[in-house]
Amino acid sequence: MLLRALISSLLICLAQVASGQEVVIGRADLVPSGLPGLAIARPLDRPATPRPAALAGIAEGIPGARLLNSLVARGKAQGLDGILYENRDRGHSTLSAEAFPGLTFLSFDKALKGEGFDYGLAGKVVVEGPLIGNSSTALTRGPFARSLTRLAMTSRLGAEIAQRQYAADSLYIYPEHRDHDGRDLYPAIWPYTINSQGSSGSDQPIIRALLMTLAGFTAETRARLVETHQLAPALQMILRRNLLGVDSDADYMTALAHPSAIDGTTLRPERMIAQAAAMRPDQLPPPLRIEVEEETFRTAAGLTGKSEILFTTPQAIARLWRAGDWAREMMISAQSDPVAEGQSLRFHWVLLRGDPEKVWITRLDEAGSRARLRIAWHDEFALPGRETRLTSRVDIGVFAETGAAVSAPAYVSVAFPTHQKREYLPGPDGAMRLVSVNYNAAGRSTEFDPRLFWTGAWRDEMRYDAEGQLAGWQRHDEGPGGAGQGGQRVTDFAADGRLRDGRIVRYAPVNPALPMVLDWRAE
Repeated sequence: MLLRALISSLLICLAQVASGQEVVIGRADLVPSGLPGLAIARPLDRPATPRPAALAGIAEGIPGARLLNSLVARGKAQGLDGILYENRDRGHSTLSAEAFPGLTFLSFDKALKGEGFDYGLAGKVVVEGPLIGNSSTALTRGPFARSLTRLAMTSRLGAEIAQRQYAADSLYIYPEHRDHDGRDLYPAIWPYTINSQGSSGSDQPIIRALLMTLAGFTAETRARLVETHQLAPALQMILRRNLLGVDSDADYMTALAHPSAIDGTTLRPERMIAQAAAMRPDQLPPPLRIEVEEETFRTAAGLTGKSEILFTTPQAIARLWRAGDWAREMMISAQSDPVAEGQSLRFHWVLLRGDPEKVWITRLDEAGSRARLRIAWHDEFALPGRETRLTSRVDIGVFAETGAAVSAPAYVSVAFPTHQKREYLPGPDGAMRLVSVNYNAAGRSTEFDPRLFWTGAWRDEMRYDAEGQLAGWQRHDEGPGGAGQGGQRVTDFAADGRLRDGRIVRYAPVNPALPMVLDWRAE
């Protein structure tokens, strides 16, 4: 009888593990976050699965599973207990409960599903982790087609919401789907989400590797990471620290470890799991925050007077170059928590993407807690080692290092409107200055992000006075779509953007359905 009872109990455990577990969020579980349209889920009850050592196994065919199973069986890793997985594409690219025993699946009730809470970009709810989620979807039609990460980066409050989720130890993976092919179309890089190289299903290797890395932490280490809200940053660091070819901390602080999208073939899950298992609660990666102290980017710049501030968040700062300046400056500070006795804290500032002859990084104190960044105009350029992929962005990585560990990255990004054909030449004093800019990207069939930038059918030629100050410009309209329709009209402008006769100039869409195509008129 005893043997029969034991067998029965074992079969019940197997059934629970194989079927997986589910936590369902309803409206009563949501409270306001303080950000419009964003709610916070109340703490969720996560069922604990009976998990004898013999049943700890993730499916053996998954890379890294054998190592993780061994660590869990020997009590050296916590396993999947307490970890949430959220699929946001309604089963299009999801995990098998049978392959990940003990994993808890997150879902929404029927009413919230009816409002789209369960689909696409995770932007309506913050759920306290540990949580790994994915949506193998994208906006695939129309002039604003883009991946979900680029949607978040270019939407109002998108960066703030993504950062809130990251700080809550929730990490989502989205395919880049045509945003990282011939051109890198992302206006920035951030640690808040992860882009997989490719389209539907390309997220699967990353999801599996991150879940097994989470399972690889000891209970004490994971608890400490959750307590300090550093679990998602630790996962970002471990993922990038163990990409193919990244074999040292020095390698980790180079461009090799920080592509905009991660190819699943470059993952090394065994190394990720091993690093997680070896991490001690008193030697965690230091938290990192960055802040703008001063800058020459403006809230209104360029002909249309739009802001150059894309977003400013604690681990990612992004700017859009709109003005005609040759160079811009930012002074950034970096902070971390006090380190343990006997450890030192220093900060590294690294040019990850851009021309080293056009980006100057000056550390302002010995520890590197403050730095002045000077960045000059960049035309579109090919990524080193990937000459078939073009970019219009400069990235600077910031890292905190103690004697025990290196932090997750923080980033400063600057996106350039290289769809505009700009020419800069030295003036009499040797300083570089803008001499012409052709705004007619549509006429040249040049790709650009219509959520951020615009096109107009004209070319401006600048004039400077004897002191080298901008005196105005001459505008050459280039036919249909511009103010000079039907001809090459030439118009003189003053330095303040008015016509020489004092009339004010207004810019507006030619067609409201295509707001990125502008016309101009004088009033």
